[in-house]
Amino acid sequence: MLDDLTRWVTDVVDALGYAGVAFLVALESVFPPIPSEIVLPLAGFVAGRGDASFLGMVAAATAGSVVGAWILYGFSAWIGPVRLRRFVVRRGRWFGVKEADLDRSEAWFDRRAGAAVLIGRCVPLIRSLVSIPAGFRRMPLLRFTLYTALGSAIWNTALIGAGALLGDRWEDVGDYVGLLQWVVIVTIVAGVSYFVWRRFIRPRLAAAGDLPPDPDDLTSEQR
Repeated sequence: MLDDLTRWVTDVVDALGYAGVAFLVALESVFPPIPSEIVLPLAGFVAGRGDASFLGMVAAATAGSVVGAWILYGFSAWIGPVRLRRFVVRRGRWFGVKEADLDRSEAWFDRRAGAAVLIGRCVPLIRSLVSIPAGFRRMPLLRFTLYTALGSAIWNTALIGAGALLGDRWEDVGDYVGLLQWVVIVTIVAGVSYFVWRRFIRPRLAAAGDLPPDPDDLTSEQR
């Protein structure tokens, strides 16, 4: 399946050039099965063999990144903070999420929105997802666009540059990105596991008397 996808991506880039790269990167932003570690190194390989400009490929990929980010941002902004809060109040308990958790996460994002978008665009797996909280919080569109473009340009330059340097071995870039993805996956799994422990397992053990209650769950009088 990956070989078929690689051939299709290659055909699109060969046929459409810069427009093909922009289209594929925009599609990758909203449809993750099209990985950037295929599209971008291939764009670098094409530039390296002299069939395109390196800077042109970076610009095309960055434009595609911004368009894809706008799509997710727009959808999330349409849902908006009111609908999200209503969902958390009504259904959040199914996932162990409280309204106070939403308050804290919104406050955190509002304080660090720029850094979150900028850095998030350089991290595999969450590159596209960072547009969702930005949309929910309706981060100013110009600010969102600038940070998205900057973060995407850094990521795109790195992978396109790697593809240009490796030449015929451009597909090896995916192996290195895959290692970074595993680091992200392990970090996410550890975070989810900690959340499940704190929100579901520990309270039940504390209720059964097997563990002391979590100080964060106690009122000031109980402390």
